[in-house]
Amino acid sequence: MLKIRKLVIGISGGVDSAVTSLFLKNKGYNVEGVFMQNWDIRDETGVCKSDEDYKDASVICEKLGIPLLRVNFVKQYWNEVFCDLLKEYETGHTPNPDVLCNRYVKFDAFYHYAREDLNADAIATGHYARTNFGPYLEYYKPNEDVHLLKAMDERKDQTLFLCQVKQKALRKTMFPLGNYMKTEVKKIAMDNGLEEIAKKKESMGICFIGTRDFPNFISEYVNNKPGNFIDIESGVTVGTHKGIHQWTLGQRSNIEGQPIAYFTVQKDVKTNNIYVARGTHHPSLFTDLLYTAHPHWIHSRPPELENGDLLECDFKFQHVEEFIGCQVYESNKGLIVLLEKTRRAITPGQFAVFYKGEECLGSAKIIQGGPSLFTLNCGRNVSNAWRYKEKLFNNFINNNERRICTM
Repeated sequence: MLKIRKLVIGISGGVDSAVTSLFLKNKGYNVEGVFMQNWDIRDETGVCKSDEDYKDASVICEKLGIPLLRVNFVKQYWNEVFCDLLKEYETGHTPNPDVLCNRYVKFDAFYHYAREDLNADAIATGHYARTNFGPYLEYYKPNEDVHLLKAMDERKDQTLFLCQVKQKALRKTMFPLGNYMKTEVKKIAMDNGLEEIAKKKESMGICFIGTRDFPNFISEYVNNKPGNFIDIESGVTVGTHKGIHQWTLGQRSNIEGQPIAYFTVQKDVKTNNIYVARGTHHPSLFTDLLYTAHPHWIHSRPPELENGDLLECDFKFQHVEEFIGCQVYESNKGLIVLLEKTRRAITPGQFAVFYKGEECLGSAKIIQGGPSLFTLNCGRNVSNAWRYKEKLFNNFINNNERRICTM
């Protein structure tokens, strides 16, 4: 067990970090709180959301008797998260800033600040996650790496957002909420004089955008390049848009004057054209094959891949979606992932996250989805789509390289 003389917790001003702080105090730890200032630009109403959150964090710490520091990580967030986000949008991808924030800010910049500047023995957060080292590092082993495990509350489980965190920080991080349901956490807050925090509306979406309209926000940083909306079936232009950075795959395209709703299927960076399809369940939105960049394995590279075999595990790339079985092959350029059934709007820039049982194995950034059902059934005139995809997948394995299939 790790001897902990001092513990530093990241306090956001929300109920999760508040109850986590309460648990740590009740355990008798010497606790110090840090409020991370990651964004310092006010929205169009003149409000900086972090100022409001800091006030709530101060209330929490005052009630619990915990000293609180406000630490500026704006430079790290800008360089490691926001600049990457802009590059992704410029290339037609849709990034996940929460994953990058955890990797580069909360479990890197904050971790090193806590350990090196505040002399902390470990850190704690209000994430809904678990590790095999226990919620309070009671099973810590100095010579072993740690496994990241799903939270008990499946709906609130946040391991997907921790899928790029490195071992160094994860080994010395406490996740006291991993064995609790969200409803329990709110009740604990209510029972301990934190009613206002418990009733606070949970933050959703990208933190630095707040209540602003996303297309207007992103256009402040990425130049608009107008293009056409093109019907993927007919090839006919059905509308215009201000830039591919304002749209993501699977999103309703809001094209005026059309009797049936169109949805974004594919983006062409060279022409700035967006291909769209009629209906949210159009076959061009579905595929069961995808390609990724090189993976980040949280504990270690799975033994199946070490042996050159296929890894059979579970997959997801969005927090709210269900897990789906998959087969993973590792080439010299990344991963090739074949899903057990089709998934809608596989989105470049997002992270393919892999699980085996309770464990989050790791993740890899999605580079491109494979051929859609529309392409397989219509464009290629293939009678048995599944057999074709299986053949395609086997060809990749035999050639030991990733070949990008386009729509």
